Amino acid sequence: MASASLLKTSPVLDKSEWVKGQTLRQPSVSVIRCHPATPSALTVRASSYADELVKTAKTIASPGRGILAMDESNATCGKRLASIGLENTEANRQAYRTLLVTAPGLGQYISGAILFEETLYQSTTDGRKMVDVLVDQNIVPGIKVDKGLVPLPGSNNESWCQGLDGLASRSAAYYQQGARFAKWRTVVSIPNGPSALAVKEAAWGLARYAATSQDNGLVPIVEPEILLDGEHGIDRTFEVAKKVWAEVFFYLAENNVMFKGILLKPSMVTPGAECKDKATPEQVAEYTLKLLYSRIPPSVPGIMFLSGGQSEVEATQNLHAMNQKTHPWHVSFSYARALQNTCLKKWGGRPENVKDAQGALLIRAKANSLAQFGKYTGEGESEESKQGMFVKGYVY
Repeated sequence: MASASLLKTSPVLDKSEWVKGQTLRQPSVSVIRCHPATPSALTVRASSYADELVKTAKTIASPGRGILAMDESNATCGKRLASIGLENTEANRQAYRTLLVTAPGLGQYISGAILFEETLYQSTTDGRKMVDVLVDQNIVPGIKVDKGLVPLPGSNNESWCQGLDGLASRSAAYYQQGARFAKWRTVVSIPNGPSALAVKEAAWGLARYAATSQDNGLVPIVEPEILLDGEHGIDRTFEVAKKVWAEVFFYLAENNVMFKGILLKPSMVTPGAECKDKATPEQVAEYTLKLLYSRIPPSVPGIMFLSGGQSEVEATQNLHAMNQKTHPWHVSFSYARALQNTCLKKWGGRPENVKDAQGALLIRAKANSLAQFGKYTGEGESEESKQGMFVKGYVY
């Protein structure tokens, strides 16, 4: 628990340091050379953005705040819009994203917002840049940089995440546009193994992405999502998660990624969605914290959990249970559906419903802020917010 009371947070990073339009610094690199007795010298590269990366990570990992993940691809956003009877047009996507970023006082509970590329360059319906609206709310803009999942040859019907080609130049452009952190989502499937090949590919891809992001001024969110799919119990999830995070941190170190300038977005340790034995929030917290303490260095500023198809209330309850004592990291949230589900349904595509929809978003954001402080009570939760959102084989 970071604090017993909910206070407005003063961001560590000044707005002027990440406002759109600032001059893009050249990616100069400081080099420290070691000269051992062997003929070849060891070269360690340190990003010229090191101090800024640490400030950005600390800003996002600030007390009582978490991340709004609104980086759904246009195809996935289209599925969300279709659920309320709207066509998947840029105008409708713009209207919905405008609703989210303009919610009054959102920055009291949200420290960062992950955007899809379209949104990073998009304006609100009244002509303001989405990035500028976020900055005015003291919310750090972020960007989804991966190019999605594709089949992994030689595996057990598993996937790997593409997008490393051209990542450096894209990251530099995103930084110039105002983004200050990045997200790369890869997945591990327990019913399909996971195979050693899939785990290694996931860890290596995350490490290369993280190093490239830091080299271009973006704090990387490291996200190996262990999918909820399956009938396995919580102990199996725990064993797989231990293996995955061991591989991830091995390759992060191999790629000279600065741990103080990253954020993690892990899955909570839960049973498979189709397991008959359900876990209580206390059990989820016990297993998840045991995992974190065995694998995550204390220098990492923040653990921003994904919801992964849990209901809005379930995701909040589990976060609250984990914050019943202090930790070396900021233990918080990076939710998409678990913040937006009720909000989207209340909006329904109708302009007259925007205020009520924003109110629903703020209720969920505040609930998770309280959970980050370990002060969530669950009072007044709607039946809608208790409905699960698991989708088998979910594609983001």
